[in-house]
Amino acid sequence: MNKKWLIHLMLIVGAVVMITPFLWMVLTSMKSFGEAMQVPITILPQEWLLENYAEVFASVDLLRYYFNTFVVTLGRTLAQIVLCSLAAFAFARMDFPGRNVLFILILSVLMVPMQIILIPNYGILTALGWIDTFYALIVPGMFSAFGVFLLRQFFMGIPKELDEAATIDGCSYFGIYWRIILPNATPALIALGIFTILASWNDFLWPLVMTNSEETRMLSVGISSFQGQYSTNYPLLMAGAVLSTIPMLIIFVILQKHLVSGIALQGVRR
Repeated sequence: MNKKWLIHLMLIVGAVVMITPFLWMVLTSMKSFGEAMQVPITILPQEWLLENYAEVFASVDLLRYYFNTFVVTLGRTLAQIVLCSLAAFAFARMDFPGRNVLFILILSVLMVPMQIILIPNYGILTALGWIDTFYALIVPGMFSAFGVFLLRQFFMGIPKELDEAATIDGCSYFGIYWRIILPNATPALIALGIFTILASWNDFLWPLVMTNSEETRMLSVGISSFQGQYSTNYPLLMAGAVLSTIPMLIIFVILQKHLVSGIALQGVRR
């Protein structure tokens, strides 16, 4: 019993540590600029200013940023689910020369920091004439080595007897992929979708480098405009951050059971 209470205490402490920055962001978004900058700091606002949220919409084209971010996130997520699942199916179910070597090469991409390939990618997209377009924001994020690894591990846990039965019934490789693998891999596909949505929605460096106009600017870059060189309007910055976080909170609440089940099944499958 004492051990269980100790575990619960550690989980509570961890939860408090994780949620404190979010609560501080919400509280700061309702303070005035003077109160946010004063010393000593105050936790609760002396006057709850919801006007900061209205001022965010008045200061920047937030609806345009929402739309751009939604389009990029949707494009990346759908593409990764399709392309990563096809590649994972090939590595998990098909025998071809150099399969393991090719898979290791794909995994090696995970060890390369994005900053190293930023300049070469920028040069390629400049040559293609894609700078400041949705092509530059979506196409490089359509494939993920992590997604291939995640789905391959899950696919390998699905009994191969199902493939053999489908082959006897006349299914091709694509038929096995479409009729057998995908229906049995829903938790893993949802988990990959959530990871991709979060990564795309919070992406900052790539959209900052690849866009330079309001028409293609994403939410993370647009909110950063509230950060000045010498002084920052923290209440507006935090109000914009809260508004950008709300869609992700809704998605997580709706899909959290699928995310947990997808990750849990990864630990029990071979």
